[in-house]
Amino acid sequence: MQETFKNKQKRALKIFKRLGTMYPGAKCVLIYKNVWELLVSVILSAQCTDKRVNLVTPLLFKRFKSVKDFADADLNEIEKYVRSTGFFRNKAKNIKSAAQKLLKDFKGVVPESMEKLITLPGVARKTANVILYVWYGKNEGVIVDTHVKRVTNRLGLTSEHTPEKIEKDLMKLFPREDWGKLAYYIGDHGRNICKAPTPKCPQCRLNDICPGAKKYM
Repeated sequence: MQETFKNKQKRALKIFKRLGTMYPGAKCVLIYKNVWELLVSVILSAQCTDKRVNLVTPLLFKRFKSVKDFADADLNEIEKYVRSTGFFRNKAKNIKSAAQKLLKDFKGVVPESMEKLITLPGVARKTANVILYVWYGKNEGVIVDTHVKRVTNRLGLTSEHTPEKIEKDLMKLFPREDWGKLAYYIGDHGRNICKAPTPKCPQCRLNDICPGAKKYM
């Protein structure tokens, strides 16, 4: 029998509470000193681990210290610094273009609204949600990365596969004040237990309320 929305919502809140006890220190682990460095780090983290990004950014930020430095930088030089993060040409181009747009349209300041953030090259809703929650303390949406996509599908919280549709489903299920924390709880769970391709369901403290666990128990 198909789960009602009300029951799914109750189960979602149980999941959130349990994840909170399992990963009380869950947070963004990217290393940055200001909102521009956070934005660059999030752009670099696409299809790349945060660990790898944190290895790359110290030298990158030592060489280019400001938004203007990135805007004026030689594109080939940025590429050299970010090469190991994958898709480096596109990422370098987006970072330089974002810096130029910030100077042109926003006086060099990273904006704190979804509408303005997504006008920046390389910034879609996921990146914007990170900036808004981590730096500005705003819950405008749910950060949907590969862990959130995988884990929420296994948990039966969504059956969608595009970030935009997954985000909409999760925003309906969880209170607004939980949106930011949710992604980091699920991210830690995805790295530790609900791994791809094979999750550790017998060890999982959610296995009694997770429909996906039946496949792996």
